[in-house]
Order: sequence, then structure tokens, then C-alpha cells
Amino acid sequence: MQTEKVIDHIVNWLKDYATKANIKGFVIGISGGIDSAVTSTLCAKTGLELLCLEMPIHQAENQVTRAANHIQWLQDNFPNVKRQLVNLTPVFDSLVDALPKVDNEADRFMSLANTRARLRMTSLYYFAALEGYLVAGTGNKVEDFGVGFYTKYGDGGVDLSPIADLLKTEVYKISNELGINNEIIKAPPTDGLWGDDRTDEDQIGASYPELEWAMAQKDLGKVSEDFSGREKEVFIIFDRFNSSNKHKMVPIPVCEIPESLK
Repeated sequence: MQTEKVIDHIVNWLKDYATKANIKGFVIGISGGIDSAVTSTLCAKTGLELLCLEMPIHQAENQVTRAANHIQWLQDNFPNVKRQLVNLTPVFDSLVDALPKVDNEADRFMSLANTRARLRMTSLYYFAALEGYLVAGTGNKVEDFGVGFYTKYGDGGVDLSPIADLLKTEVYKISNELGINNEIIKAPPTDGLWGDDRTDEDQIGASYPELEWAMAQKDLGKVSEDFSGREKEVFIIFDRFNSSNKHKMVPIPVCEIPESLK
């Protein structure tokens, strides 16, 4: 990958899109992870206004620290960057208290994890409307179009996706070129929706390089029977996520009414 040229291409694309839309800049949620760090830096490099939101919800301290350090690094290097802390923990807790209890606590726990992402999306769009900004998405190609590892109408609810055509390994290459803080580059990827230290790999059962391999094999028309051992296991994992999350990756189905019925 021609890393420097890819960076320039994305930065120019962002600036051109915002200018044509008559938009002043971008708003982005900073999680302390590699994807939001890279995306926010690319947005900052446009020279347009950038508002970085910190939106903790019972967040692990190391995630909060990495996010804060990254925003400080952005502000030290780019005069167009602003920051805003929005503590969503009490909002989340109040919503949890208002919702009825359910018999299956595991299902409730999963639903509430996604609720965290949707509260953050609501906050991002509040500031986007207030300031005249676009919400910049942080999803990469494997997450957005491979395994669908994001929350529908949560972190998937954005106006534009600057790095969605980059594999996770390519995002890391971009991060090195941009000079992203080493603590972020070394941190295991996590969606930060659980209030603990579980990683993306813990949840999915495969690493991003493994998922990228499986995605490429799927594109070649391969099936699980073509592999054995760990390769077969990874391919099955990818295939399962790809299938079950397909509803996130295709347009919302519309019931078309036959002309004869109108």
C-alpha cells in the first residue's frame, strides 16, 4: 500500500465532500482505539473544524486515558481541533433503571451493550446538528463489510466513512505513518461496550489478520470444506458472522407495492 498517497487521498476526499456539502467540519467519538485515532487524525489534517467527543459509559480507565491522551496530541498538533467531554454513565444508568427486567439476563446484557453505542450516536448527532458538522465513522472494511462487527444505528450510524475501504492491518500502517500514540497502536482492539477488558478477538474468536484472510477466501468463492484445522475454524467463524450480520451490510429492505394494487 502506498501509505502516504492513501492518507492524502482520504484527507482530500474528506475536505472535498465537506466543502461540497457546505459543512464546516466533523464530529467524531474518540474511544482510545486505533480506528477512531486514525480517523480523527485524518479529519484534523483537512484543516476543517473537528470536534472530538469523549463519551464514557462505565469505561475502563485505560480506555479513557488513551482517548484523552490522543485528543491532547491532536490539539498539540492541529489548531482546528476542539474537545468535549459528555459523561453518559448517569444517562445510561437512568435508562437501565427505566427498562423492565427480563428473564434472560444474558440477552439483556447484550442489548444494553448495543444501547451504549446508540446513546453515543445520539450525542454525536446532537453536536453535529448544533455545530453544522458531519459525523465521521470509524469502521474499517472487515468490521463494516466482513463480519458486521458494529452496532446498527450505533457506531454504524454515521454520515461518511473515511476508512471503511481499509483492512484493519492497513489502518495500522496508516497509524504508524500518522504518528499515532504508541499506547493506542499496541492496545488490543476492543469495542469498549462491556465495561471490562474483553477484546474484539475474545468476542469474535479470531484475530483481524485471520478475518482478513477469511474475507479474501470468501471473495474467491471458497467454502469451509476447502480448509482444515485452524483455517477451517476461522473461515466458519467469519462465515457465521457475515451471514448473521448481513442485515447491517445491505440496504434496508423496502416492501414494494405492485402497481396493480395502487
